[in-house]
Amino acid sequence: MTRENVSVKLEAMNIERTAELESRAKVHGALAEVTRLQIVDLLTVGDASASEVGAELDVPSNLLAHHLKVLEQADLVTRRRSEGDGRRWYLSLGPAADPNLTGGSVLGSASRVVFVCSANTARSHLAAALWRRASPIAAISAGTHPGERIHPGAVKTAGRHRLPVPDVAPQLLDAVARDGDLVITVCDRAHEELGGLGWVHWSVLDPVPHGTEAAFDAAYDDLATRVAALAPRLAQAS
Repeated sequence: MTRENVSVKLEAMNIERTAELESRAKVHGALAEVTRLQIVDLLTVGDASASEVGAELDVPSNLLAHHLKVLEQADLVTRRRSEGDGRRWYLSLGPAADPNLTGGSVLGSASRVVFVCSANTARSHLAAALWRRASPIAAISAGTHPGERIHPGAVKTAGRHRLPVPDVAPQLLDAVARDGDLVITVCDRAHEELGGLGWVHWSVLDPVPHGTEAAFDAAYDDLATRVAALAPRLAQAS
């Protein structure tokens, strides 16, 4: 190997290293402010619209817009259009965000978790099954407008991942809800229909319209990541 080749390789490495350092500096700079840390902290638990974040943190819309711009430029926050109300956008943690930024602090306790989507045929069933595998806290699923049966794609996905999913009919949220339930919406439509009354929202893409194995696996992976992050942070209510 010639000196010229070594020089070219070292130069390429230095450029790559500089780009990495600049990216890290942008992340640290974005997080060097309390409100922006609070926004990221909030999004480690679930997704939210800008108006929901503003209301939760009591931040004026113009100031919130500035903070979100800084976080998005640092790839700490991303946004995606709602599958329900297409005028609404949901904020999520971006690729540069560390899901463990909060240090895994305990958020509270619950006696039962209820995962809700509109039809209760796919995402909510997978979420409840994943939760039962990860936590001693009981979990069920329900819908705002239940379908007739669990979608075959959800059943096949659970089978591929060796995840036990009970063969039960979709059920109406109002029929099974009880005081003390911790409600997690996994569907934009259900979240919006409930008026944000759920404890937290996970904006998981609906695999049913696509019906492909890839779409169902993507929903499964998204739910599995979220369950794994949240389950250790909730204690079982006595």
